[in-house]
Amino acid sequence: MNGDKILVVEDEKELGELVRDYLYVEGYTTILAHDGEEGLAQFHKEKPILAVLDIMLPNMDGIEVCRRIRKESTIPILMMSAKKSDTDKIIGLGIGADDYITKPFSPGELVARIKAHLRRYKHFSNQSEEENQDIMEYKDLKLDVKRYELYVKGEKVTLTAKEFKLLYVLLSNKGQVFSKEQLYEKVWGYTDFGDLNTVTVYMSKLRDKIESESTKPQYIETVWGVGYKFNDSV
Repeated sequence: MNGDKILVVEDEKELGELVRDYLYVEGYTTILAHDGEEGLAQFHKEKPILAVLDIMLPNMDGIEVCRRIRKESTIPILMMSAKKSDTDKIIGLGIGADDYITKPFSPGELVARIKAHLRRYKHFSNQSEEENQDIMEYKDLKLDVKRYELYVKGEKVTLTAKEFKLLYVLLSNKGQVFSKEQLYEKVWGYTDFGDLNTVTVYMSKLRDKIESESTKPQYIETVWGVGYKFNDSV
C-alpha cells in the first residue's frame, strides 16, 4: 500500500465497493461514504489526497460537498453522475471540481483518471518546492505558488486548483504557445479520456478573473488554430 487515502462518496453501495476494490489493487486506501454529510465528515477526519463524489447524494449533494471541500483544500476532486446533460458538468467544474465522469463507466477508466490527477498534483507540488519559486509576479499579477493564491492589482482573487495550475503553466512559459491537448495533459495529467472543451471553459473563467476586459485579453492570448499563450509583450 502506498499510504495515499482516497475518499469515495457514492450512495450506490455496490458501485462504491467496486471502486474501492479496484483502488485497493492499485495500492490506495479508500475511505468509503454513502451520503454527503458522512463524506464531508470523513474528509475532515481522514484528510484524503483526492475525492470522488457522486452528484446525487442523500442529506447533502455532491455539488455542496465539493464546494465545502474546495473552500479549505486544493486536492483533486472528481464528480460522478448518471445524468448525461452538460448542465451538471458545467456546475461541477464551476464550483471547483477537477474532472467529471458519466455513469455507467469502466472502473478502470476511473482509476486511470485518479492516478493521472494524483500524478499531476504531486508533480506540481514537488516542482514548486524544487524550483523554490514561491512568488511569481508579472505586471499586475502576483502568484503565491505555495499558498495557491493569486493577487490582481493587490486584490486577492480566488482560483480553483485547475485555474491556478493553468495560469501557472502559462505564466511559467511566457510567449510559448500551447495547444489544448498540451494544456490538458499538463494540467489534467492525461489525454485519453478528456473533453478538450474543458480547457476552453477553464480558460474563459480564468480570463474573467485576471483580465480587465475578458473579451479583449491582455495576458492570455488566443493563437487561432493553434491554442493559447501568455503574452510576454504586455
